[in-house]
Amino acid sequence: MKRVLILLFSLLPASLIWLSCGYSSPTGNTQTSGLKFRAFITNSVSSGSGPAGVYIINAAKDVRGNVSPIAGGNTPGMMVLTPNRGRTLVYSGTGTQFTDNQFTIINNTSESAAGHLTLPGFTESFVVSPDGSATYVAVPTAPVVGQSPGVVKAISLNTGAFTGEVDVPAVRYLSIDHSGNRIFGFSENSDSVAVITPSNIGIGNAVTYIGGFDHPVAAFFSSDDSTAYVVNCGAECGGTQASVQKVDLTLTQCLPSGVCPAVSVPAATVAVVDNSTMYLAGTPVPNPNPQPCTGETTQATSCGLLTVFDLSTMTVTNSTPIIITDGYHNRIALGANGQLFIGARTCTEIAPPVPPQGAETRGCLSIYNTLTGAVVIPPANGDVTGIEPIAKRTVVYVIQGGALRIYDTTTDALEFNPNNPNNPGQIFGFIGEFSDVKTIDF
Repeated sequence: MKRVLILLFSLLPASLIWLSCGYSSPTGNTQTSGLKFRAFITNSVSSGSGPAGVYIINAAKDVRGNVSPIAGGNTPGMMVLTPNRGRTLVYSGTGTQFTDNQFTIINNTSESAAGHLTLPGFTESFVVSPDGSATYVAVPTAPVVGQSPGVVKAISLNTGAFTGEVDVPAVRYLSIDHSGNRIFGFSENSDSVAVITPSNIGIGNAVTYIGGFDHPVAAFFSSDDSTAYVVNCGAECGGTQASVQKVDLTLTQCLPSGVCPAVSVPAATVAVVDNSTMYLAGTPVPNPNPQPCTGETTQATSCGLLTVFDLSTMTVTNSTPIIITDGYHNRIALGANGQLFIGARTCTEIAPPVPPQGAETRGCLSIYNTLTGAVVIPPANGDVTGIEPIAKRTVVYVIQGGALRIYDTTTDALEFNPNNPNNPGQIFGFIGEFSDVKTIDF
């Protein structure tokens, strides 16, 4: 769900290492790839192509970089890039016996791990301050003495140390405004938003709550940070109705709290904003029947919906339902040629054991053409865990079912790679259980 000028990371003095609570000294490459246009991809298992770690890809030519992977914990997965692209933050934790809840800071210039910390539980959301000096990590299961579990941990990216925390029970997702002065925290089974002031973390009065929502999961801020647009998950998350809700942070409208009336949408667990247009994806909860796959030729009996929403008028603009795959949607990105890639997990899979010619194969990826309204469901199985449009190219990297697939946005099909002509959309000899992908250079 759904978010900076930096000095290069330097090693801490020994005295500070002892004080940093979970910090371990950096290890990594002594030789860089020399590539000018790189993508990082997390591989969570050791395989024929190498050990678990963060691998480097030549994003201009779709080939693996000739350099060892960067250490990123036992099972590196989700990544976040700092705004100036100087560092990449990696979380290692899959819920298996190998989970280490390790948080790694990678120096993108040296292509090496600049530091590791151990989180007090799992995370699936962390945001970075606009100046790149800090990151804030939601840890919903972190123990809190005398209170319900859940904290937001603050980490200095200049020292690689924890600098404080604020208690927010069951906090799962975070959104940060453009100034870095305000973070919205969203908790499991809650109709409130925790408004966190980062500068107050560790010194008291860092969090206040505003109510009036319906199981919110994300927020997007106007360019001047005067307005927030909150995405309510509603019924799909145990509430009543998915919606978009405007919050006037100047407190001149919708008094006394600034929370304006909600505008209903069919379903919403993930969203992306392009100028004043918000695209929301979700799966309507069966009541009494699931969303039918009207207009699609598919064996699936349940589908999801994409909604096009105008933030300037707070209205839904698509006149007919936009049918996509079902599942819990948590990945979305806009690629070249107006192609919107939407990923989900736990969707309806159609995977014939021995598919005859022309048999349907269906997984958790949908591609929506924002220019024509057409929807493509690629014939690939598996959860989608990473989507990354490649700048200055007409391709999008997608991690689905643990595999890297490269899509051509001019055809919405797998890219033909002359370096691997027999396997479209793949990188030759690159095998692993991949989790996430990010382009480092622009």
